[in-house]
Amino acid sequence: MDKNAIIFVAGHSGLVGSAIVRILEEDGYQNIITRTHKQLDLTRQADVENFFEEQRPEYVFLAAAKVGGIHANATYPADFIMVNMQIQCNVISAAFANKIKKLMFLGSSCIYPKNCPQPIKEEYLLTSELEETNEGYALAKIAGLKACAYYNKQYGTDYVSVMPCNLYGINDNFGLENSHVLPALLRKFHEAKINNEPSVTVWGSGKPIREFLYVDDLADACVFLMNNYSGNEFFNVGYGEEVTISELADIIKEIVGFQGGIIMDSSKPDGTYRKLTDISRIKGVGWSPKTDLKTGIRKTYDWFLSQYESEGFAQR
Repeated sequence: MDKNAIIFVAGHSGLVGSAIVRILEEDGYQNIITRTHKQLDLTRQADVENFFEEQRPEYVFLAAAKVGGIHANATYPADFIMVNMQIQCNVISAAFANKIKKLMFLGSSCIYPKNCPQPIKEEYLLTSELEETNEGYALAKIAGLKACAYYNKQYGTDYVSVMPCNLYGINDNFGLENSHVLPALLRKFHEAKINNEPSVTVWGSGKPIREFLYVDDLADACVFLMNNYSGNEFFNVGYGEEVTISELADIIKEIVGFQGGIIMDSSKPDGTYRKLTDISRIKGVGWSPKTDLKTGIRKTYDWFLSQYESEGFAQR
């Protein structure tokens, strides 16, 4: 990508989109276009078509999506499949109609079967049934991935898809009711520290194993692939190493500086026991993650502290 190329980052205010903008700016790209949901509703086909015709982006990072936790996905499956399909179809078709040079589609490792062999290779896609609780979201992401592959096959386009593992970092969601495990624990330990609580309770046995990738590493991978890969494969993007939830809690406790104990609440569900992506394919084209877990959590905690007392943040 030329440093002056017109680059549209869809979903720039979210965890992933904001990281992509951050990395592009650090790399010296001068012409990044963003739109808030109020400025451009990506579910409205005519509005998306008009935007592409007027702005003429050359490159697109499609990071916009309707996302949520297990409860939201299980409760509103129609919303998750329809909204995400609308966003994807509108952006991909408008990008094609306006002859953009390259598009990157951001998916999720939840596209893989429920009982997938570990570590998860890209070729395991569609080999058995999905996890029921987020099936609607996963089906939408599979459709987006396949749409990109089919456009490449039929029209010779240059669209590439990435499937990240569990992400964390700056601009994450730290809500106690609807966030993922790492930001939720970070906030719980912080509030236990400032309130001088004797212990922090962590859901589950602590035995499940998870992989976490610092979101700026994902953004770096996205920019790398946009500049260095053309083909019809999609890529897992992960850290390639894993920790138990119990180990994660110990790391966060240390970084936050909480002096109390940790109680594992085994009456709460553990979820899937292990989920690790195989990142051999992306390593094979020359990219590897840079940020180890402790460094990434420290950076995230520093940002969290800078935001915590701001208006409304502590109430989220």
